[in-house]
Order: sequence, then C-alpha cells, then structure tokens
Amino acid sequence: MTTTLTASADVVDTPAHRDGNVWRWLAAYTASMMGDSVYYIALSWAAVQAGTPAQAGVVMSVSALPRAVLMLGGGVIADRFGPRRVVIASDAVRCAAVLAVAGLLFLTGPGLWPLAVLALVFGVVDAVFMPAVGALPARVTTRGQLARVQGMRGLGIRFASVVGGPLGGLAVAVGGASAAFAFAGLLIAVSVPLLVSVRIREVPAAGRDEETAARRGTAWRDLVDGLGYIRRHPVLGPLMVAIALGDLGFVGPLNVGLALLAEERGWGASGMGWVLAGFGVGAGAASLALAVRGRVPHAGQVMAYACLSGAIAIGALAFVPSVVAAVGVALLVGLLAGLSGAMCGALLQTQADPAFLGRVTAVSSLVSLGFAPLGMPLSAAAIGAWGTAPVFVVSAAVCGLGGVIALCVRGLRGAELPG
Repeated sequence: MTTTLTASADVVDTPAHRDGNVWRWLAAYTASMMGDSVYYIALSWAAVQAGTPAQAGVVMSVSALPRAVLMLGGGVIADRFGPRRVVIASDAVRCAAVLAVAGLLFLTGPGLWPLAVLALVFGVVDAVFMPAVGALPARVTTRGQLARVQGMRGLGIRFASVVGGPLGGLAVAVGGASAAFAFAGLLIAVSVPLLVSVRIREVPAAGRDEETAARRGTAWRDLVDGLGYIRRHPVLGPLMVAIALGDLGFVGPLNVGLALLAEERGWGASGMGWVLAGFGVGAGAASLALAVRGRVPHAGQVMAYACLSGAIAIGALAFVPSVVAAVGVALLVGLLAGLSGAMCGALLQTQADPAFLGRVTAVSSLVSLGFAPLGMPLSAAAIGAWGTAPVFVVSAAVCGLGGVIALCVRGLRGAELPG
C-alpha cells in the first residue's frame, strides 16, 4: 500500500506546487479540514437544539480536555507508527464516528449524550491526528520544498474555513443536523483514499545517536527523550518559547478582544466580520506568496521581524478610528502573522530530526491549541476591567516578546531553510 521513495532526481528537482504527490496530500488535508468545519457547525447546531445554551457549551468544550492531555502521547504514536498510517487511521475513526451519530440522529432525533460522546471521541482522536498531520509533509516532499508546502497548507486551511462554514450551514438548513453530520463524514472519508495514494519518502533519522536508540523502549521513554531533544536543541527550544508567546498574545485580541472592540466602537457584527475578512485575506496572501516563492532567505530573522511588526499592528488595532482603517490594519496583521506562522512551521519541519518530528509537532500544537486559548477569558476579564486599548497593548507586547527572543538567541536568529 505504501510506496517508498528514495532521494532520486525527480523528487529533488520537482517544486512542491508542481508535484502531483504533494497535491494529493494537500487535497486530502483540505477535505479533512472542510469536514472538520462542517462537523463543528453540525455539533453546535445539534447541541443547541437538544439542550440549553449552557449544556451546548459543555458539549462543545468536551473535546478540549482529552486533546490537551493526550497530545504529547499522540506525538509518540506518530513517531512510532509513521504519520501517514496514523492520519489514515484517525480519519477513518472520525469518519465512522460522525456517520454513526448522523444515523442515530436521523433515527431517534437530537440528544446530548450521543453528541457528547462524539465530541469526546473527536478530542481523543485529534490528540493523535494533529501531531501526525504536522509530521507528514516531511514524508511527501524534500526538505528544500517544505517552506513552499507550508504556504500551500496555509492556503488549504483558508479555503477549508471559507468554504466549509457556508457548506455546513447549507447542510443544516436543507437536512438538519443529521444531514450535516453525514456530509462532514463524507468529506473526511474523501481524504482516506487520497492519503492511501500518496507516496511516502523514507526519511533518514539523522542525528539520533546510538545511546538514544538503545534507550528507546517504552512510550514514556520516547516522550521523555522527545522533550529532552527539544529542550537541548539550539533552534527548536527557543522557537517553542517564541511560538507560545506569539500565540498567547495573538489569540485574545483577535478572538474575544475583537468582538468587544467592535461593540465598543459601534462597528456591529458586520464591521467585525469585515475586520476578520481583512485578517483572512492577509494571512492567505502570505501563504500564497510562500507557496509560489518557496525558500525565504534568513528565515529566522524574517520570522522574528514579522512577529515584532505584527505585534505593533495588533496594538494599533485598538486605536484606529474607523472600521475601514481597522480592516486595513487587520489585513497587515494577517499578512505578518501568516508569514511568521509559516516560517515557524517551516523551521520546525526542517530543523527537527525526522525521528522526533511527531513529538516536536505535538509540543507546538499543545502550545498553540492547549495553552494559548487560556488567554481568551483572561483578555475578556481584563477588557472588562481596564478597556480594550490597554489589553491590546499588553497582548501586543507579549506577542512581540516572542520576536525579541528569536532575535536574541543566536541559533534561532541565524536559522536558514534548506535551498
């Protein structure tokens, strides 16, 4: 089922955006992400129909705990069994679970327990799925094309979020939650045969010394080795800290903070929507530029300066006088955040030893999706106490601190992407 590639000339010389193998991987990834978008819309709608708003909120949050608790273990599984195999199995389980709930809702009507169980299953599977997804690009292309692949992946994420939401809403309007769940399951199912057709490269585990290989035994030992590897690495260790600070300072203002800012300025929901659209366009433009250009010289410095400039733009967002100006600033935030995020992803992919890539991705995912969202309730409470401007400025300072660290650490500042 798996076709293994060696370092042949056609693999080395083919740009990622002209490689059919990369496009099959991207199509699979995008279909899975679209399925996720439709799934979350169906889950929220069904939960609201089956219970109170408070109960619906509990159902929507059930996935978060197992995803955060099990994420590091998911990285160990991805490294032990191979990312493609783990992604295929994860998508198959998610597809089966969603289709089972779709059938149950069609036969019996909405209920909170099936929805809560589905959310729990998704959280557990996501803990394995996400590290494997992050480790897979290094197996479908060469190191020199990984920056371009990060740009293509960013475009896939933007496309899935823009298209998946309306499709999910349409499915709910036409056939209710059961139809939307069925549609989500079919979208996820599309990814499985595409992934089966993707050719996988054997990536040498360079850098793993004999002592580490001899110690490998239990999953716990693998996890400890992975965390120690990140801590000792001259680029990955400080890069994780920079990612954590950048996400922590970014998530609050661009989620809860933006809604409160729009209410305070009288922009309304439509104004907030336009600001979010500006951010999306900017992030998409950064992904497109990276997908076309490929390698970016001085990647560590570019990431650091993009993070610093983006932080300044985040702080400025609280002081713009009109929604039109806010859209322009949000476009700049999206462009800079998209660039710095893509550089972080590319550096993670190229700097990490392939034998540890699942665990490296697990740590970065945990930082971004487990810890950073904790800033949202803190931002909301702080805005209630002191207003939007001070909180946006403090958040910008936290975000900018990630760029400062990147510039101060020699290994990260001088990090380059392979040519």
